[in-house]
Amino acid sequence: MTDPLVLAHVIRDVLDPFRSTVSFRVLYNNRLLFNGTDLRPSAVVNRPKIEIGGTDLRVFYTIVLVDPDAPSPCNPNLREYLHWMVTDIPGSTDVSFGKEVIYYEKPEPRSGIHRMIFVLYCQLGCSTVFPPDMRHNFKCRSFARQYHLDIVAAMYFNCQREAGSGGRQLRPDN
Repeated sequence: MTDPLVLAHVIRDVLDPFRSTVSFRVLYNNRLLFNGTDLRPSAVVNRPKIEIGGTDLRVFYTIVLVDPDAPSPCNPNLREYLHWMVTDIPGSTDVSFGKEVIYYEKPEPRSGIHRMIFVLYCQLGCSTVFPPDMRHNFKCRSFARQYHLDIVAAMYFNCQREAGSGGRQLRPDN
């Protein structure tokens, strides 16, 4: 069975291959998300509830939500647009225990189907991760290198405008 993150080109466009070592659950309006779930902007108005596994409250995590298809899948020149960042989340808790350093901005694609990617990183310690100056052109790979973060889990959902229909429109090289 092929990894859904590979099939959706999350592993390639945004992340390098990694081994998931921590469980996490994402819920929008009490609806549990799975890789590839289709959601409209009206379903993602409010930030999700995210529960993080682990057994040690002394281990801290950062979660980001990025859109690698901004402003459109056929011209993603704002890749990766940062919709949300929470740092200093203790293991075995949820994001409400962390520090929201980039406030949640609801996904609102204007054209095409966008992959919205949650990436969970393990931090070196508390207060060791800082937000970028800008939301656009955030790079998960560079961010991880800068703060010595390990990817421990990731998940994505698809989002398109309320009246949108059809499949993903990709650049010719995708």
